[in-house]
Amino acid sequence: MPLSPTIVTLIRNAWDDGYPCLLATSGREGPNITPKGSMIVFDYAHLAWWERSKRAVLDNLSHDARVCVIYANFKAQRDDVLESGFLRFFGSVALHEQGPVREAIFAKLHPREQTHADAEAGIGVLIRIDKAIDIRGKPIM
Repeated sequence: MPLSPTIVTLIRNAWDDGYPCLLATSGREGPNITPKGSMIVFDYAHLAWWERSKRAVLDNLSHDARVCVIYANFKAQRDDVLESGFLRFFGSVALHEQGPVREAIFAKLHPREQTHADAEAGIGVLIRIDKAIDIRGKPIM
């Protein structure tokens, strides 16, 4: 079951709306949580982002490809846009430094990300969604 059009739009606009998606990874130095302004819904089974910083996240992913993406927007819950204002997406990543998947991720990015300084040097990162749940553990897919 795909993500709703509402969730797709909220994630696409998360950074600009002030509710950025947070990416949790784990590596040799422990956990890392970082905002990802380029997070998008790639298709019914994947999220994606454009990795430009190439620091702790890539180091952690070389250790463990499993990630959790967190989207928190309690205003959307209060406004009855979302049943739960806290969504979690669990999955594993694949890095795309070149090729058609990298180009497809780039093409779907918000124009702000496509024109960002050093955007062309980025890596497309695809997350296969294994589980998507709200704060109560209810599936959202």
